[in-house]
Amino acid sequence: MNRERLRRLLEEVASGALKPEEALKRLTGLPYEDLGFARVDHHRALRKHFPEVIFGPGKSIAQLNRLVDNFLEKGLPLLITRLSPKKAEALSQAFPALRYHVSARLLAYHPGPLKAVGRILILTGGTADTPVMEEARVCAEYMGNKVEVIQDVGVAGLHRLFPELERLKLARVLIVIAGMEGALPSLVAGLVDKPIIAVPTSTGYGAHFSGLAPLLAMLNSCAPGVAVVNIDNGFGAAYMASLINQIPEEKDGTPS
Repeated sequence: MNRERLRRLLEEVASGALKPEEALKRLTGLPYEDLGFARVDHHRALRKHFPEVIFGPGKSIAQLNRLVDNFLEKGLPLLITRLSPKKAEALSQAFPALRYHVSARLLAYHPGPLKAVGRILILTGGTADTPVMEEARVCAEYMGNKVEVIQDVGVAGLHRLFPELERLKLARVLIVIAGMEGALPSLVAGLVDKPIIAVPTSTGYGAHFSGLAPLLAMLNSCAPGVAVVNIDNGFGAAYMASLINQIPEEKDGTPS
């Protein structure tokens, strides 16, 4: 259930096109549905912009099959993150409508055409950051955002970033992904007046500590306007960027 579907349901009841008993039947699964091993939060799209997202690791194929069936039965958008190719293949055979994004390790479904509003721009420090970038890109697109990507513009070669400055300024929010020393988000934040969501990655050598070094560097950024998500958390960055990108315009203090 999401805001638009609930609005249509109420309009159908108000117009007499739908009996209250039928509407009640459709709402029976709210606010959550207990599947025994999981309590699926069907109110989340009403409260939090997008339906519950499933974390793939730790769940059996049988459990994932039941979750997917539950989402598809209700016509809900579906994202399963960090899913192994083996589990993705099994689910895709059972549910052909699903699409597996290999680099993102993400299985996805959307019941209708994807909208694309605003502009989220994703930057990466290097090609090694691609898996995290792909997770962020795919999640943001399925959440209804226009997404653009600029890859391999890390601080080891700043001249690669300068031709893209106009694109940076046109974005509503930027996701900046970097490993190694994690300096790229601070650099970008010093150039534009848009919110920066920094994503440290586990790409780097020994003293990089699997992403801890860039995480601390990003948290200690001297450039204002930088917020930081956890190591390799492309999904978290996409969700926050989507919330920012889709904040409604306000007129006379009232959201449109």
